[in-house]
Amino acid sequence: MESESPTSDRKVVIHLRPTGDVPILKQAKFKVAGTDKFLKVIEFLRRQLRRDTLFVYINSAFSPNPDELVIDLYNVSFLVTGYEWWKILVPPAV
Repeated sequence: MESESPTSDRKVVIHLRPTGDVPILKQAKFKVAGTDKFLKVIEFLRRQLRRDTLFVYINSAFSPNPDELVIDLYNVSFLVTGYEWWKILVPPAV
């Protein structure tokens, strides 16, 4: 029988902080499956904010590739800083 790694089914708590003119979400903390791709977070935020274009930065440092796994992003940012929060930016309307 094949055993799964302990991180494969782990849920990650992410804290979203809106910046600029981004509306405040009713709920700022979410649990996301570690095996989900970052694209799932982006699509969720697009639906919640009703925006086609937005930028999500991790710890104000970088905007990851949509194909990256949430658990990998969490591990990298948490090990470097000791905490986890993601900022949401929406470009101004043209």
